[in-house]
Amino acid sequence: MDIQNIRDEINEIDDRLVELFVRRMQIAQDVATYKKEHNLPVTDRTREREVIYRLTEKVDPAFSSYTRSLYQKLFELSKTYQSALLSGESSLVKQISSALETTEKRLPARAKIACQGTEGAYSQLAADRIFPTPSVEFFDSFDAVFRAVDSGLCRYGVLPIENSTAGSVTAVYELMQKYRFYIVGGARLCVGHALLAPKHTKLSDVREVYSHEQALAQCSDYLKQMDGVVVTPAKNTALAAKELAESGRRDAAVICSADCAQLYGLSVLEHSVANTENNHTRFICIAKELEIYPGADRTGLMMRLPHKPGSLYALLSRFDALGINLSKLESRPIAGTDFEFMFYFDVDASVYDENLLSLLSQLEAEIPGLVYLGSYHEC
Repeated sequence: MDIQNIRDEINEIDDRLVELFVRRMQIAQDVATYKKEHNLPVTDRTREREVIYRLTEKVDPAFSSYTRSLYQKLFELSKTYQSALLSGESSLVKQISSALETTEKRLPARAKIACQGTEGAYSQLAADRIFPTPSVEFFDSFDAVFRAVDSGLCRYGVLPIENSTAGSVTAVYELMQKYRFYIVGGARLCVGHALLAPKHTKLSDVREVYSHEQALAQCSDYLKQMDGVVVTPAKNTALAAKELAESGRRDAAVICSADCAQLYGLSVLEHSVANTENNHTRFICIAKELEIYPGADRTGLMMRLPHKPGSLYALLSRFDALGINLSKLESRPIAGTDFEFMFYFDVDASVYDENLLSLLSQLEAEIPGLVYLGSYHEC
């Protein structure tokens, strides 16, 4: 047989397969109706195991694992379809619809913003990008920023969440389990780290370099070349610059924004000390109340999944079935548990997308630990 004959035979089989697939999904609609009438859950693991066991007995052992994978996918597609038929408009979707109606057309130009660090911190630069004329209150920790928003002291808080070189800011992800909040905006900054020291300090004089641990990680290649220099973590890049300027030391330097040189009377010893020039950090803007502004095309979710094989796969199949893209998946251990994890998802989909709203309805009904973190646009 030549290749065209082989393809013709495959096409014939595909035509029959898709016809049977559609018929199977139509019957799934009848199954959904029955489950609704008898108050039965959409997922039936016992039935799934029985089907896979029966079918894998019928095939050559070489195709057993492929058959199992095929039917696991079919089950997820069927359950996604059934859930969409049964879910209706959930309380979460109603909450989102209400926020879309009541939120102003744009973030306020003037607002009180909580940031970690001091003047010149990257969080403050991100706040300046998100808000035209922010009033920034500085706090000494990420936890204090969350508390300022939670207590109503500040309407918004701006926090780093991820860097293109050093990865996720784990301290912020861990605090996201502790506080109730919503993400209402975001910003992506190109972070250009520089090495600063007091005036008249030479590079050869430097015996210690300190900065925030994220900045140190983002400049690790440069720091490895500084033989005999002690590297010390600090609470914040700009705060490190301020403390160095006030310390009177002439044997230390900091890694921070070059803008801090003018702010604190320091000199730039080296520009561009990051591992890569394309060094970006993502920041989130949080609020206590849900606000969804026009153009929201990213949604944050947090959920605790059952600690058993296939839980994450089954969830990801839901996104795939509805054609919804995930731009980030992060997991963090849950304190006090036996290696259980909280999962964080960044979903790339418009808040007006019916598939996204359908998925949120399904997840709210099926996952008790679902936390909706908000829908927003990242500038």
